[in-house]
Amino acid sequence: MTGGTRLDGRVERGNQTRRLVLRRTVDVASVEGLDALSLGRIATELKLSKSGVFALFGSKEELQLATVRAAGRIYLDTVVEPALQTPPGVGRVWRLCTAWLDYSEQRVFPGGCFFYGVIAEFDAREGPVHDALVRANRDWSELMERSLAEAVDAAELHADTDLAQLAFECIALMETANAHSVLHDESRAYRFASTAIAARLRAAATDPALVPAPSRIDTGRPEPQM
Repeated sequence: MTGGTRLDGRVERGNQTRRLVLRRTVDVASVEGLDALSLGRIATELKLSKSGVFALFGSKEELQLATVRAAGRIYLDTVVEPALQTPPGVGRVWRLCTAWLDYSEQRVFPGGCFFYGVIAEFDAREGPVHDALVRANRDWSELMERSLAEAVDAAELHADTDLAQLAFECIALMETANAHSVLHDESRAYRFASTAIAARLRAAATDPALVPAPSRIDTGRPEPQM
């Protein structure tokens, strides 16, 4: 065995440990927040060497930043990339919205939308974690606006559509559904949100038939008892 082979083996083991740690930290943070993360806690829960985890991340802040980046990659894989397979236009906008609602409803992260929860935790703070969350939030808003602009260019939305306003309304409806569902442990908020988003897009569309009829399926979580 050469020295290079030994080094490659250590690097791969380190990468595997990093992936294991981050899969755990995104789940913990989605429920308890990024401040709940610590190198010692994660090492204990995963039965890893504390010194080994420290060597990978170095500080709590770096662990938090790595967790935000890992959550972003999951978000891209789950919501953004599948939606971008749909051609530009109203169909892509609708797919982005329904993919987001599916991501929240199916609990890709156990606490619902990872970013909704941790942004509320860091919105009034300063520092690198706050800045990373601002970038993630801005990227999502800009993607929604850009997708709406493409729908205008395709003559599928009226030319005078206020893109920033419509993007804000769609995102607000999605986030409200997420918050309501997580709080009450029920799923009807996703139906309400998809119906409202469809109505808003139809009102802005040059042909309302371009917007599919909402068809959400309950996940089995109980409705609240009156």
